[in-house]
Amino acid sequence: MAPNTWEQMDGKTLLETLQQYCVREGISDIHTSPEKEFVRFEVRIHGVLEPLAHIKQQTYIDFVRHVKFAARLKMNITNIPQDGQYTFEGTMQNAQGSPERWTVNIRVAIIPSRFGETLTLRLLDPRRGIVPLDQLGFPESMKQQLADVMKHANGLFLVTGPTGSGKTTTLYALLQTLIGTKRNITTLENPIEYEIGGIVQSQIDPDHDFTFASGLRSLLRHDPDIILVGEIRDLETAQTAIDASLTGHLVLSTLHTNSSIEAIPRLLSMGVSPYTFGPALRGILAQRLVRTLTEPCRAPGAQCDPRDSKSYGGRTVIAELLIATTEIQNLVLQNETAQQIEEAARKQGFTSMREMGLTLVKQKITSMSEVERVTS
Repeated sequence: MAPNTWEQMDGKTLLETLQQYCVREGISDIHTSPEKEFVRFEVRIHGVLEPLAHIKQQTYIDFVRHVKFAARLKMNITNIPQDGQYTFEGTMQNAQGSPERWTVNIRVAIIPSRFGETLTLRLLDPRRGIVPLDQLGFPESMKQQLADVMKHANGLFLVTGPTGSGKTTTLYALLQTLIGTKRNITTLENPIEYEIGGIVQSQIDPDHDFTFASGLRSLLRHDPDIILVGEIRDLETAQTAIDASLTGHLVLSTLHTNSSIEAIPRLLSMGVSPYTFGPALRGILAQRLVRTLTEPCRAPGAQCDPRDSKSYGGRTVIAELLIATTEIQNLVLQNETAQQIEEAARKQGFTSMREMGLTLVKQKITSMSEVERVTS
């Protein structure tokens, strides 16, 4: 859709059309940036921010009003941040030509800026957020290792990476493999991004002292077998999760680190006990998402520009999986360095995200510039 088409719409039509455009094109985020003469609209597709249109200030004011109304935010407040969410019905024709409808959740974040309120709208589309493990792009050997970790009755398994690297999608995919295995599965999330049948999902509320740490302590009284803790942010949550994993529970969680091995010194630096962390650890998966080349760009002799977004048509994962063997657990127990842990892991077959990325480059699935973008 051409930028001038967007500019001709009123605020309500702009929002409604933009929502359907985003679900059709697989866009994950909408960003607005008010400037003196216009408002810049950008969208994140396949992890990269792309320009969409310049919208007139008056149209944008109407657009913001409709967003606030949908998210039940205060209309007359423009000088402080506001957060909210709302849902809309996504529609698209299926392969048979019949209309298909589903519910999409949008998380709204607003902050004041020099020339007006800046909005970020994150689309949580269940068609893209709930994906079977087989479709995420993990190599067969890694999928088998992940399946083996999920068979453990107890222990701690972490997924690491920056925001937008697919951590939640991977964890949901792992949980789906466990549904129906006669185990009680419960999550603590902030917020609940996608609804999954067959498990109990709980959303934390820090304003009422329902945090990851306090929620986890309460949750242990509900006889869970498998627990997903949305994120480990502090020592209390980390140590509580470790203690839970040592008392008959399989605990899954996320952490913001650049690599799988870096997660170990990060948690130790928080203050967790190596005497409990070492025996509890089952594995750490670090991952990123890279854009995948279109079929024409994969053809022999194709001259596609890796800097051009049109050269890409989707995304796939590149990952590294550290399995906590007895040797690795002992190194954690002894508070050894990340370098020593990596040396031991490589002897057991560990490979890095970058090495997996280079394999995908050789297979013409992605480009070297994509691997550099997410791993440098």
